[in-house]
Amino acid sequence: MFGAIDGLFILAIIFFIVGFFLIGIEMVVPGFSVPGVAGIICLLVGIFLVADTIQEGAIITIIILALLGIMLAIILGLLSKGKLKSPIILKEEQIKEKGYISSSDLNYLLGKQGIATTDLRPTGTGNFDEIEFDVISEGKYISKDTKLVIFKVQGSKLMVKAVV
Repeated sequence: MFGAIDGLFILAIIFFIVGFFLIGIEMVVPGFSVPGVAGIICLLVGIFLVADTIQEGAIITIIILALLGIMLAIILGLLSKGKLKSPIILKEEQIKEKGYISSSDLNYLLGKQGIATTDLRPTGTGNFDEIEFDVISEGKYISKDTKLVIFKVQGSKLMVKAVV
């Protein structure tokens, strides 16, 4: 009798470990795909194997949710400090011919002149050196095809004004 209980308990522990591992993968590479669903299923199977009553199942579920919260906090902390590499953040600059540029440092655009490709009310799109950027006017309406100059860069925000 005790051998069967021990076997189920060990199997439940294995399901818990695999479930936490799979959900950890899902936290690092989000998308609610196979690892996340498989991890949830493993945790649920582990709960059903261990819990004898509904109350025990509820308590184990609360403990698992608390552990998942702690795990999420640790993973987010590691991602924010750069100790884990996030696959969803673009770090390097893309090829300019394709029209993609990372927003790491746009200060090189300061003073560049271009053309408004949409009306700026006060936000819109401007074309600078054959690359389109989201731009913000200094609070004024600027119509399409007006010549623009970038006079301020704040992170990824490009502030423009009309060239007179």
